[in-house]
Amino acid sequence: MIDLYYWTTPNGHKITIFLEESGLDYRIVPVNIGRGDQFQPDFLKVAPNNRIPAIVDLAPIDGGTPLPIFESGAILQYLAEKTSLFLPQDVRGRSETMQWLFWQMGGLGPMAGQNHHFGSYAPEKIPYAIERYVKETNRLYGVLDKRLADREFVAGAYSIADMAIYPWIVPYERQGQTLDDFAHLKRWFARVAARPAVQRAYALASTINTAPTVDEDAKRILFGQTAKR
Repeated sequence: MIDLYYWTTPNGHKITIFLEESGLDYRIVPVNIGRGDQFQPDFLKVAPNNRIPAIVDLAPIDGGTPLPIFESGAILQYLAEKTSLFLPQDVRGRSETMQWLFWQMGGLGPMAGQNHHFGSYAPEKIPYAIERYVKETNRLYGVLDKRLADREFVAGAYSIADMAIYPWIVPYERQGQTLDDFAHLKRWFARVAARPAVQRAYALASTINTAPTVDEDAKRILFGQTAKR
């Protein structure tokens, strides 16, 4: 059994996609980040960076005590190793998959996240910041599009790299992008979206967060954090 500390963000969706794809038993522990649940002491014991997602594996692969893991990329890698699914065993295939997982973690996610912030949440519209992140998101879409020109999935077979990247492409319109500009990416996006496990993961999200708007109180919680909180 996996306890998944989750909210309905792209990083949260990565893990529900994996869990639905793999068939692992799991339990959702909602962490409403707009309400400040991420600062609760019990959650911080699992995720000291006060960010979702996080998991606790109640039956870890070493047979020991329950194992907490935070950071979505680390969770995907752990679950792939636990199940021997969606991560190649050969050194070249594994390296290729991990490179694209880290590409999402270090590039697409942070840049698209800033795109979302300055385009949708910032208290004032700063044209330079909006243009900067829309253009960088566009550049990253171009990198992905070229990668997909001669393959169905990012690292050959469907893998944790696709699961990590897909949720950050879902809000493409909000990011100022159009998939018609990226034919190979668009083809891949439709293929991943059609997977039953992906559809189940997103259907689950709608039952967890029934009011997905971010109000002013939520913005103060989400965007006003310091070391003192």
